[in-house]
Amino acid sequence: MAGCLGLAFALAAASQTWEGDEIKRPLTDRPGDVQRGKSIVLGRQLGFCLLCHSGPFPDERFQGNLAPDLKQSLVRLSEGQIRARLVDPSKLNPETIMPSYFKSDHLKGVASPYLGKTILTAQEIEDVVAFLITIK
Repeated sequence: MAGCLGLAFALAAASQTWEGDEIKRPLTDRPGDVQRGKSIVLGRQLGFCLLCHSGPFPDERFQGNLAPDLKQSLVRLSEGQIRARLVDPSKLNPETIMPSYFKSDHLKGVASPYLGKTILTAQEIEDVVAFLITIK
């Protein structure tokens, strides 16, 4: 199983072809799942997006104010630009405080149990992209 996961990660990492400020091709062959993406974005276990961002989620309490409102910032972005900002926002803005959700090297302050691991899987990135597109 670990070998399969390692191979899947290697394939997804290889598919990260940056074109300017976007990653146009999905990281997986399977389409993103909007509901799983919503759970990641709104959840307090994995994505933590609302820790910094706010958005059109009236039922969600304690939305963040450190980062742009999701709806306002997404309206100007393509699907590939959204994907790139999730994968490695520091490539676009080295001063960002947003974590790189699909990068495992050259990170700072990572606890040893998490070294070499990504925050989200390639499929979870695609799930989040699928959800974020719905709120544009």
